[in-house]
Amino acid sequence: MVPRSIRVFSLCLLAAGLASGAEKPVSGVISNGECLVCHADAALAKEVAGQKISLEIKAAGFTKSVHGQLSCQDCHPGIKELPHPEKLPPAQCASCHEDSVKAYVASIHGVRRAAGVVGAAACADCHGTHYITPIKQETSPVNKVNLPATCSRCHSNSALLQTNHMSAPDAAAHYMESLHGRALLKLGLTAAPSCSDCHGSHAIRRKDDPVASIHHNNVTKTCGKCHTSTEKAYRQSIHGQLLTKGDTRGPVCTDCHSAHEIQALQGGSFKATSDARCGVCHQDRLKRYHETYHGKALALGTTNHVPEVATCYDCHGHHMVFRVADPRSQLSSSNILQTCRQCHAGASQKFTQYIPHADPLDGKNYPALHAIFIFMTCLLIGVFTFFGLHTALWLYRSGRLYFRDRQVFKAVKDKAAQDEENYTRFSPFERLLHMMVVTSFLLLVITGMPLKFHYTAWARTFFDMCGGIQLARLLHRLGAVITFLYFALHLMDRVACAWRGRRRVLDPETGRFSWRRWGRLAFGPDSMVPGKRDWDEFVAHVKWFVGRGPRPQLDRWTYWERFDYMAVFWGVAMIGVSGLILWFPVFFTHFLPGWAINIALIIHSDEALLAAGFIFAFHFFNTHFRPEKFPMDTVIFSGRISKTEFLHERRRWYDRLVAEGRVEEYRVKDEWPRWKAIARFFGFLFFGVGVILLIVIIVSMYSHMKG
Repeated sequence: MVPRSIRVFSLCLLAAGLASGAEKPVSGVISNGECLVCHADAALAKEVAGQKISLEIKAAGFTKSVHGQLSCQDCHPGIKELPHPEKLPPAQCASCHEDSVKAYVASIHGVRRAAGVVGAAACADCHGTHYITPIKQETSPVNKVNLPATCSRCHSNSALLQTNHMSAPDAAAHYMESLHGRALLKLGLTAAPSCSDCHGSHAIRRKDDPVASIHHNNVTKTCGKCHTSTEKAYRQSIHGQLLTKGDTRGPVCTDCHSAHEIQALQGGSFKATSDARCGVCHQDRLKRYHETYHGKALALGTTNHVPEVATCYDCHGHHMVFRVADPRSQLSSSNILQTCRQCHAGASQKFTQYIPHADPLDGKNYPALHAIFIFMTCLLIGVFTFFGLHTALWLYRSGRLYFRDRQVFKAVKDKAAQDEENYTRFSPFERLLHMMVVTSFLLLVITGMPLKFHYTAWARTFFDMCGGIQLARLLHRLGAVITFLYFALHLMDRVACAWRGRRRVLDPETGRFSWRRWGRLAFGPDSMVPGKRDWDEFVAHVKWFVGRGPRPQLDRWTYWERFDYMAVFWGVAMIGVSGLILWFPVFFTHFLPGWAINIALIIHSDEALLAAGFIFAFHFFNTHFRPEKFPMDTVIFSGRISKTEFLHERRRWYDRLVAEGRVEEYRVKDEWPRWKAIARFFGFLFFGVGVILLIVIIVSMYSHMKG
């Protein structure tokens, strides 16, 4: 800083020179040249809050500014003489910009500054000081293109925002990446709005101020300055009518599009979050929407891979949203079919009877859905309770025997593993069908259960592993095709077997069809059809569980195996038919009401959960988890059972074959040991995947019920 004595001396020399060559200036008027005697010095500075601030003024820059023809005293009337006091009043803008200053004083910036808030913006913070250029000039800090950067100096300053308790700390950053920001800053489209277009320039008010341009009641008008036709459409909608009536529930532009994060409708980002934005006001509708395939798929999509499913605005409209009873509504009786056909080409009038926001818990308004929901819930609880108790008793009994006679268990398993005398239990065709059952079932569960538990993190992980919602849908349908294929192959095999054995149902004396002989075949020990013997076997088994009877000797098929077998028929019928309705809704609603889709969804979802839970818990226990079989029974892969196991587990079958003289028909001796390792590998792979799925299903159900 130039010493005060030198500045005074220089000023005296300048005054002397002026006195010798010109008339004396009017008393009190100080020329700009006199000010520049000191302020042209680059070393001139002052210290404020520990920070050095330059007081240098470059004459060339000042002359080119909008104030270049003004005297320093025009803005600094507090300077009466030179040298002036070190502390001067701030520059006065009101003498020329009275209206702007008046607006500023009433603004949030002016009010905060008057209250002594540190960092509250003043004129110079936005416009600059001595080198102010016209707003339209590209170098101006308040030029439309430069304004976002100017505003962000304060509105991106985390320390300043926190100190002054300012909202929207990320507003500037969000604007830069928004549709408006990219259009203005990256594409150079000056028609795109900048900060002042929405917030104003000098009269910036808080959003809760009724006169603010961003107040809830004024947002639509502010946006309408650019989006004229959109504002007009909005004013006619139910939302606009609520706003006109002064009802604050009426959403405005920023409620749906946000204030600073406005995204293009085509990019996917807006669609991915549109349901949540509508759900702010329509929570009940949002919950039911998330129970549909559309809602679940949208929840499992990503910003970059948003599935092509219907969201709220696809059905209800964008800005011209009306009540369904209004003839102008896209969902009115005269328009709904056309709305549905935007996605579902060829949809019939019955298709429009689908209920997108149906509540199955509401028995009054949705009696059919409620009845199906109650039935499926009772079925789920009943099956899980019954077999849960059955498994617990079996585990208790087997566990006690295992820990009491561990060596016996081990000896039997070792002997069975080393036994070279084996018998056929499953034919190659049956093993092939089981492999198809396993692969299709796991494929269906992996691609289907994430939809059931779409609100969990693992569901999205599973879908990401599957390649996204679109590929997962294709894989799920592939699993369905394999399911129908193995079911059809099995039925064809049964028909072929019946045809080959048709003479067995004929009376040998008369040669006519015998119902008695047919009944023996249909319900005999070699049949998978349940009969009275299964009830007797179940009772005997339960008695053994509780220590009230001996362990029953089993035949070729046990009661729980027959239950598993019949469950496949039930599952294919329930899951298969409902799945086909969901797969081809347009076709089925040509002869079924649209709400059949709602029923199909309940059946498909709950029956799939029942099947997955049953297989991974109870079937796995019956086959692999129980101590005498743990860690895995490979019979379904090898198709064989050792004589040790034969006598230990299925003595009744063995004795029956011996009595009939057919035991040698089942004896095998081949190359199975060479393939055993491979079969066990795939067995453990399928087994492990099933256990993992069981765990995530249980955890998800628990968290959902807890939440």
